[in-house]
Amino acid sequence: MSLSETELMLQGYGLTTAEIFYRMPDYRNVLNTFVWQEYDLAPDHPRLFEFIEFWQDSIEGPLHSIRYTHRKMLSSGEWRSVVGELTYH
Repeated sequence: MSLSETELMLQGYGLTTAEIFYRMPDYRNVLNTFVWQEYDLAPDHPRLFEFIEFWQDSIEGPLHSIRYTHRKMLSSGEWRSVVGELTYH
């Protein structure tokens, strides 16, 4: 069963964005970019490293460099459960 984005954020996941620079297989002097985004856990980033391993095993374009950023979309003080709402005129 796959968790929703909200459930992942409540479990401490944040949005990780990686810009991957790689060399073209036939033209080694040409760099190309690929942008990858996924909800991941900082500081270990298991999903990012899993994707990098997949790239190295399955894709012909050798990696040149990777630049990434991580942002928690929700932190502990920003979310609370509301049972009811009272409107006062």
